[in-house]
Amino acid sequence: MAGKTETPKHTSYDVIIVGGAIMGASTAWFLTDNKDFDGKVLVVERDTSYQSCSTAHTNSCMRQQFSAELNVRISQFAADFVKNLRGYMGGDERVPELSIHSFGYMYLADNDAFANVLRENQKIQLAAGAATQLMTAEQIAAAYPFYNVEDIILGSINLVDEGYWDGSAVFDWWRRQSRERGVEYIENEVVAINRNAAGTRVESVTLKSGEVIACEQLVNASGPRAARTAKMAGIEMPVEPRKRYTWIFKADKPLDRDLPLTIDPSGVHVRENGGGTYQCGAHSEIDPAVDYDDFAMDFDLWESHVWPIVATRIPQFEAIKVQSEWTGHYAYNTFDHNAITGPHPELQNFIFLNGFSGHGLQQSPAMGRGTAEWLTYGEYRTLDLTPFSFDRIAAGRPVEEKAII
Repeated sequence: MAGKTETPKHTSYDVIIVGGAIMGASTAWFLTDNKDFDGKVLVVERDTSYQSCSTAHTNSCMRQQFSAELNVRISQFAADFVKNLRGYMGGDERVPELSIHSFGYMYLADNDAFANVLRENQKIQLAAGAATQLMTAEQIAAAYPFYNVEDIILGSINLVDEGYWDGSAVFDWWRRQSRERGVEYIENEVVAINRNAAGTRVESVTLKSGEVIACEQLVNASGPRAARTAKMAGIEMPVEPRKRYTWIFKADKPLDRDLPLTIDPSGVHVRENGGGTYQCGAHSEIDPAVDYDDFAMDFDLWESHVWPIVATRIPQFEAIKVQSEWTGHYAYNTFDHNAITGPHPELQNFIFLNGFSGHGLQQSPAMGRGTAEWLTYGEYRTLDLTPFSFDRIAAGRPVEEKAII
């Protein structure tokens, strides 16, 4: 972002958003797009290069294959938003026309229990209007002969609005257009969240540069750092950073057709990347919380675990060359792996937008829209996101999502 600004222009704002990556940017843009909102918005981002944020490390894919209907609906809106981005952005001719490279997600089941999960999930997905197909091992081999399916019982795939999309373009345009409409982005850091005397509302935030800035509402959109932001307000929440590793490799013998984003029963996943290259993701068998700034690569994981699985599933990938690799963080909700949204039950102007556990990018259009609705009206006007409210954590009422990668 050109021209970094450390100091806010004003001493008070209607909305302060803590975190300017995909969720914060989406919320800010949807606020500017709502004719009923006319307040001042400040986005506080600790690093406006965004080099270490989850948004920068994403696989940039979307799917409708979830086990919770609400998650299916959320991704359906994302698909519509991406395919009609210019229209959503007021017909601005500078905005690119985007599409979805719908190579699909291929879930592979090697046991009856997971096969039954895929069958039950498909019922939910079809009822919500998704185009999920179940495939036997023989059908998979016929359609995708490069797979080794000797151990596979069932597969599940959807070739409609499921695959790669240009998340960085959407992210860039949310920030660009919202700034043009008056949203203020600064590179700074919230170091304290201050309540009123009664302790019932957030009154202000203190910035690392020393300013105390008043606000009417505060949005926690700080990704893997969400728990640290919440703790400043005296709130404990079950979100922590978990490492996720990514490799880009080139195959000596590229496949003769698109590779769906294939989720092996081991959890290792691999997908089409274009030009004879492929993108693979995994995590260590031991998957602890890590330090917010720990992006060290596990260089043994590829040779000892990931590549053998990929080459066994797709024998044509026995001869490949890794071109790049990196580590990113999931904002991992240890309670139920689903989003935490909406207001805190006691500190009602503290709004959560956290815990997406790896599917945040594809959920960002619906989540930003819903959060903007809540900030404007005190309720959701489109998709009802109340099942993801913070209340469910204290009540011990998880929203189960079985389709987590």
